[in-house]
Amino acid sequence: MARCVTCGSELHPERAEKYDYCTKRECRERNAKPLTIAAVAVNKAADQYLVLDDRAKEDLAAGSYQDQRKSSSVTDRPRPQGARVPPPGARSVRRAPAPQPGRPSWSKAQEDLALIYAERGMRPDEIAERLGTSRYKVTEMILAARRRVKR
Repeated sequence: MARCVTCGSELHPERAEKYDYCTKRECRERNAKPLTIAAVAVNKAADQYLVLDDRAKEDLAAGSYQDQRKSSSVTDRPRPQGARVPPPGARSVRRAPAPQPGRPSWSKAQEDLALIYAERGMRPDEIAERLGTSRYKVTEMILAARRRVKR
């Protein structure tokens, strides 16, 4: 029977397969080693985390987790002919598409309901809850409807 290295109590056989100490707080605090965690593949959808053991450190040093689309040093291939290289210090700027004037992102029925609810004295957040949309969109609907009525 395996025994705890700190207090000498008997270890459960399944615990003894991986650990040489018991689950008492004092024994865990004395023997447990903290793990270092690193975020390796960070994107909009989900982050991937990795426990940094010796193998993972070697993989990181070798460049296994670098985004090959962004780093040509990872691929060890020459650049294709005609590939555009930005000058040093240049920034790439992405511009948002221009909003389409006159094309609201809600239906006429939603706008009419929002206006009716607003005229009854409901707050925009209450209207948004009823219509299943955001408070900001409800405010846009009400303002658009009132602008159209004033013309």
